[in-house]
Amino acid sequence: MASDEGTVRVDSWIWSVRLTKTRSMAATACRGGHVRVNGERAKAAQGVRPGDEVRLRHAGRERVVVVSRLVSKRVGAAIAAECFVDNSPPPPPREEIVAVGQRDRGTGRPTKRDRREMEQLRGR
Repeated sequence: MASDEGTVRVDSWIWSVRLTKTRSMAATACRGGHVRVNGERAKAAQGVRPGDEVRLRHAGRERVVVVSRLVSKRVGAAIAAECFVDNSPPPPPREEIVAVGQRDRGTGRPTKRDRREMEQLRGR
């Protein structure tokens, strides 16, 4: 499972250690500028080495990991946890997520006043 060469593609490594669900999602994140290696924007084919810092913005949160071991094939969760050191900030608590009010069924179309109140709740 471990790679003997000096580097592994960043998109392949992100997928292998289970930071993204699919390799294509990892490549798309690289193309979109959501992956940084040692502070520099990374292309999908860029190599990572042990000791590199990888920053990934995914699913509304930023993950900051330091590569400790190279893997090129997807591994189990227990082995994947050994391949990096997670320095990510903690995820936001679930209480902070504001529940948007729902209208009762059958009340019809919202009035202008109702719409303004809904927009105010959403923070617009």
